[in-house]
Amino acid sequence: MKPENIRKYRPFPPVHLPDRTWPDRTLSAAPIWCSVDLRDGNQALPVPMNVAEKLEMFDLLVDVGFKQIEIGFPSAADTEFNFARRLVEEKRIPADVKPQVLVQAREHLIRRTFESLQGMRQAIVHLYNSTSPLQRRVTFGDASQAQIKKLATDGATLIKELAAATPETAITLQYSPESFSDTELEFALEICEAVMDIWEPDTENKIILNLPATVEWTTPNVHADQIEWFCRNLKERDKAIISLHTHNDRGTGVAATELGLLAGADRVEGTLFGNGERTGNLDIVNVALNMNSHGIPTGLDFSDLPSIRAVYERVTRLNVPERLPYSGELVFTAFSGSHQDAIKKGMDRRAAEQAAGKNGDLPWGVPYLTIDPQDIGRSYEAIIRINAQSGKGGVAYILDREHGFDLPKTMHPEVGRLVYSQADTMNRELTVDEVRDVFFEHFVNVSEPLALVDYELNHHPAERGQVECSATIIFEGQESKIQGQGNGPINAFVHALEKAGLKTFNLTDFRSHAVRGGSDADSAAYVQLKEAGDGRLVWGCGVDPSIEMAGLKALVSAYNLLSKSS
Repeated sequence: MKPENIRKYRPFPPVHLPDRTWPDRTLSAAPIWCSVDLRDGNQALPVPMNVAEKLEMFDLLVDVGFKQIEIGFPSAADTEFNFARRLVEEKRIPADVKPQVLVQAREHLIRRTFESLQGMRQAIVHLYNSTSPLQRRVTFGDASQAQIKKLATDGATLIKELAAATPETAITLQYSPESFSDTELEFALEICEAVMDIWEPDTENKIILNLPATVEWTTPNVHADQIEWFCRNLKERDKAIISLHTHNDRGTGVAATELGLLAGADRVEGTLFGNGERTGNLDIVNVALNMNSHGIPTGLDFSDLPSIRAVYERVTRLNVPERLPYSGELVFTAFSGSHQDAIKKGMDRRAAEQAAGKNGDLPWGVPYLTIDPQDIGRSYEAIIRINAQSGKGGVAYILDREHGFDLPKTMHPEVGRLVYSQADTMNRELTVDEVRDVFFEHFVNVSEPLALVDYELNHHPAERGQVECSATIIFEGQESKIQGQGNGPINAFVHALEKAGLKTFNLTDFRSHAVRGGSDADSAAYVQLKEAGDGRLVWGCGVDPSIEMAGLKALVSAYNLLSKSS
């Protein structure tokens, strides 16, 4: 902003709480969760959900494990009312799920709300009215604190009367001093206690006092101070459930919620993936998985997060941002070479520990991955992706995990350079198949200038361990037959090339393995050669159903690459 514009803003006043205790606390248990996707989330959509879409979302929320779900604002519109009625008439509300309905502190709206509840076993009636000085001055035309408090107490009185007249439905009262985040703490406490006095909760049937950061005005620590101050000063604290409802105007809704829980709150309202007005509501997925990552059970099941995301995106017509924690397409993806290398090493070590039977005793620990992506239904295939910023470790990871090629470590730099050079040339990310194609084009079964057409091995019983190789080769377009003897197929072939005058190298390394995930007959071999003159080192790869032929093709590939680099 320009300096002259900044002058219109003022710092948010802190809370005087010198003996605050929340900084020394640790989260050890999950709160009560309440989804407000069908109300706060829905009202923020460019195209609100229709009834069929709301039903699908409700069923999803039940499957995830929410036991409290705000189903809407039945008095606001016929669609909202009809949805509530349809849930009742179709018996879609499980016995252990408590629907919540939102209503302003106005008589005709409260009465209409109770009409929507007919036939429900239990429900939360969520009463609210704005309380902040700004709202009192602007929205309510300079209303006094007494007038605002009367709105709340009149509403609570009517709800109590109607609840008594509806004995078949167990009603829990929830009250929100809307805009709590910028209401004077003393007044917020006064109005909440006035509602409690009317409702007369007890320790078995508690009132829910929801303290919304309707707009996020300040830093999370101030929000935590507000919550702790309120919890410490509320009379009969044991008869109230303190609920949080944060927004994300400053980008710290998750932090504010976590600190608010440390400050004494018992319950959290939010939405899947943080959908909501302006910058959004609290992302419950984020908070719940943060807890899971510290070993805290939450009662919510996000083990198949991609499927949950698919339903959400279909019914809301919104896209989950690519970098949204846990849920975004790219959050478990590494493009950086150093990150890729560290992840590959971590995954390999984890696999070795698992093979040794140690995983049950060891905590999760892979660099750059706070949780195991598989635990929320994400696959390892998406973790490392290749662009021009990628490194050798990432390329090796893709070839290993996606295509079953376990490259020798000293081969990684050669392959990596060519792959990310290709990504740089194309100026985009390479697919996993394109990574494989670059590898095959430059390293696998390379057949020029030398090609192996056929070979035959003869074992010599009199010379234990010795074999004779008879091979047909094409060198620079000319076909010829060569022979050699050695202590194995590779060694015999090397001697055959030497006798034909083609050997200008030393074989320095050889590896082979079955190609994991491919055909049962696929084998891969890797040969490293050292040029006899200047000491250059090159790797070649051979792939063939025969492990012996794969080794010979790897030698030929390395020879050709050595020749091309001369």
